[in-house]
Amino acid sequence: MGQKMDYIGDRTRKTTTGFEQTVRLYKAKNCQNCPLNGACHKSQSDRIIQVNVNLERQKQQADQLLKSEEGIARRKKRCFDVEPVFGNIKNNHGFRRFMLRGTQKVEIEWGLIAIAQNLRKRAA
Repeated sequence: MGQKMDYIGDRTRKTTTGFEQTVRLYKAKNCQNCPLNGACHKSQSDRIIQVNVNLERQKQQADQLLKSEEGIARRKKRCFDVEPVFGNIKNNHGFRRFMLRGTQKVEIEWGLIAIAQNLRKRAA
């Protein structure tokens, strides 16, 4: 409804991976008489939103890189440079899931799959 929201403070939280995020909290002034109350949010009090400033900055930076001339050129190359390799490994050679568990074991298994792919490419 175009209502201005007031800054009420910052909150730091830790993600499941242990990364600390700082979010800014903004609160609407008066949601009691708003016709969108209930459709806009489910809280009994005024609406509070969280804005991760660092995440928004990184998204904007990634968007600028993707829309740059170099980013466009790299995205055009991807469709015939990288994707067919994964499609070949998955579809033609039947690799759908890793047999081993754990980051180190999966890295080793993926390395063996990549070596096999490169040998097949050299042999052809």
